[in-house]
Amino acid sequence: MNTELINWLLSGDPSIQFQAKRDLSGSPKKELEDLQNQIQYKGWGKMFLSHQEDSGMWGGDVYSPKWISTHYTLMTLMRLGLPETNQQARKGCEILLEKGYYPDGGINHFASLDHSETCVTAMTLALLCYFNINDDRVTNLKEFVLDQQMEDGGWNCESFNGAAHSSFHTTLSVLEAIRKHEKMHKNDSQRIKTARIKAHEFLLRHHLFRSDKTGEVVDQRMTRFSFPPRWKYDIMRALDYFQELNVPHDPRFCDAIFLIKKKEKDGKWLLQQKHPGLVFFDMEKIGQPSRMNTLRALRILKWWMKKPEELRCST
Repeated sequence: MNTELINWLLSGDPSIQFQAKRDLSGSPKKELEDLQNQIQYKGWGKMFLSHQEDSGMWGGDVYSPKWISTHYTLMTLMRLGLPETNQQARKGCEILLEKGYYPDGGINHFASLDHSETCVTAMTLALLCYFNINDDRVTNLKEFVLDQQMEDGGWNCESFNGAAHSSFHTTLSVLEAIRKHEKMHKNDSQRIKTARIKAHEFLLRHHLFRSDKTGEVVDQRMTRFSFPPRWKYDIMRALDYFQELNVPHDPRFCDAIFLIKKKEKDGKWLLQQKHPGLVFFDMEKIGQPSRMNTLRALRILKWWMKKPEELRCST
């Protein structure tokens, strides 16, 4: 891999250094542990942690205002790779569970709903598993989201209102969550395996971003790369999930892989969009080379290039 490009990544935030060495250069375990530990003391990680209030929350509440609330700050810290043992994050996770746990076994932060919200439950499940919150209710969250799987293989938080087609956004959030549950518990139940296979097929049937009926792009915003993604789906986030799981080759990935390659500019990938909302600070600037997007693109392509040449997408 291009040494100059790797050095550019390694000149970035500790979270970038950690993930680049973990995913691109295969550094020793002790070096990785030391780098990951630095995320809580330097750079973006330290800055986010500094905004935690005495209550243990961020932004004054659990889910809103977006994007400075407890929920979304923890989501960003998780994606940065903050150590799972960080006590500030664990305290925030416990607050999310205590304030959001609902009698139906999911998470509901909304007075307007009389049931848990599937997407928020999935994201909360991911956080609780990543930060190793050992509570029986975590299993209930997992069961809640699995129970909401739809006939077409995915999930949709609007299913309670009659939605008959799964949502890309909710489906990916659930897949990320059950993957983290699997890693926390060092096992994979048959129910999770079956749900995952059906959900992968749902996304692949749509080539990750196309209508399965017309072949048209479902939403152009899915083809633009942001970080952090919040709850929003895009193909870089989706492919990053598939590479982390080391999913076998399927030609239906090719449209998305082509798009990743097409977006490269001088060996780097730009930050193409931000999701409007409040922020504590900007990590990167729109329209400028993004270390986080470049890191993610490179590990996606590294995964893809491991496939036998005859199975890769033809140009």
